[in-house]
Amino acid sequence: MSTTVLPFRATTHEACAWLEQQTGSPWTLARLLEHALTPYVWLDYDPAYPELFGEANGGYAAPVFFRDDIARLAAGSDDVLITMTKDAYKIVATLPAPGFTRPLDALRFQKKDVERLAKELAAPVPTQAEQPPAAAPAAESRSGIGKQEVLAAFAAHARMDLGKALDDAIGIFGDDGARVKASVRKSKRNAVWNPVTLALGLNDVYRVPLGPLRRAFKTHDFLLEWEDDWDQSLRLLGK
Repeated sequence: MSTTVLPFRATTHEACAWLEQQTGSPWTLARLLEHALTPYVWLDYDPAYPELFGEANGGYAAPVFFRDDIARLAAGSDDVLITMTKDAYKIVATLPAPGFTRPLDALRFQKKDVERLAKELAAPVPTQAEQPPAAAPAAESRSGIGKQEVLAAFAAHARMDLGKALDDAIGIFGDDGARVKASVRKSKRNAVWNPVTLALGLNDVYRVPLGPLRRAFKTHDFLLEWEDDWDQSLRLLGK
């Protein structure tokens, strides 16, 4: 039987075929999205949106990660609608209404993301006795993320005014929840939040789905150093 080669940027068909060989089960676009794989679409340079492309005058691969855009794809849409993405400098950008549309066959998945998913699926599920110890508290230099980073990562997925909730420090957002108490000793403007605790609270208390939360830890540069803590917390919770 021939072996499917996984390209650097794989089409949906290529990613599904490769994963089927690795896992022995069929894959679809909906299943890829369910496992929090982030699709990308190549955007050719458009002089009408210079702030989006910056110096990337040949275009760039734009991620599709906004909750509503992903839900539309997972439901079986005939094309891709992108209403929010990251610009060429990886800064979250809201696109002018009604957004950009592209054909479904324009979707691409990064090789490293697909390979990482296969590795995660192949890893044995630890028994209760084999569960790893809880992660040590984050170092002071990595104690949390600021308000603007919280909003960039999670606001699109929370059915609330997250900025106001952070300012009011209600529920999981206060010192007894996700906010790092030591960060507000001098001023509330210095407040930072533990993104792992905050994301778990958003899922448990405010019913934000795990899919977009997982995707946030994989797509935002400022959350990459928290990804291991996030994954370990999910394992410990059996999620």
